[in-house]
Amino acid sequence: MFTGLVDDIGLVTAVERTDAGRAFRVRCRYADLVVGESIAVNGACLTVRDCGPSWFTAAAVVTTLERTTMGRWTTGTRLNLERALRLGDRLGGHLVQGHVDGVARVLTIDPCDDARLIDLIVPADLSDLMVPHGSLTVDGVSLTVNDIKGPDIVQLSLIEYTLRHTTLGALTAGDEVHLEGDVIGKYVRQLTVPYLISDPITRAIRND
Repeated sequence: MFTGLVDDIGLVTAVERTDAGRAFRVRCRYADLVVGESIAVNGACLTVRDCGPSWFTAAAVVTTLERTTMGRWTTGTRLNLERALRLGDRLGGHLVQGHVDGVARVLTIDPCDDARLIDLIVPADLSDLMVPHGSLTVDGVSLTVNDIKGPDIVQLSLIEYTLRHTTLGALTAGDEVHLEGDVIGKYVRQLTVPYLISDPITRAIRND
C-alpha cells in the first residue's frame, strides 16, 4: 500500500530483456532497500529483486508490459518512486495500491496562474471512477480531479511543487501515463453493478 506521495525520482540505468518480460536497474536515493520489498515505480507496485546503495532492480512480466508503459522505458527514463507505507505513517495523499488500472493520454497542457492544467483522455472503462475533486493516481502521484470535461476527459491541476518534485512537470501533449482509480470508488462500483444492471431505468439509459 502507498500514499501517492513521491519521495524520489529514479533513473533507469539498464534494461534487460528476459524470458518473462523485462528487468530494469534503477538509480535512486535509497540506501537501505531490502530484497523482496515493494516499491511503487511510476505507480506500479514492483518487487525489489536485487539492490545496493542507491540502486535496485525490478522486473515486469509480459502481462504487466501489456498493461503499462513499461515496454517503452529505456536507459535514461525518469521514474516516480515511493516506498511502501508503514503502519503509523502519515497518509498525506490517499490510499494507493500500486495497481495500474489503465493508460491515459495527455490531450492538452495549459498554464493557469501558478499551476498547470492538464487534460487527460482516460480509458472508457475508467471514466465512471472519475469524480470531481476525487482522488486519482497519475504515474504514482496522488492528485485531485479538477474537472470532468467530457465522458472520457479529466482535467488535473498541478501545483508548482508537484511539477518540480515529480516527472509530471516534463509531460507534453501525446504522452501516456499510468492511472489508478480510487480504491474506494472501485469497490463501490463493483458492489453496485448487480443492482444497476437489474434496475430497468438504468438499463434503459445504458441501452440508449
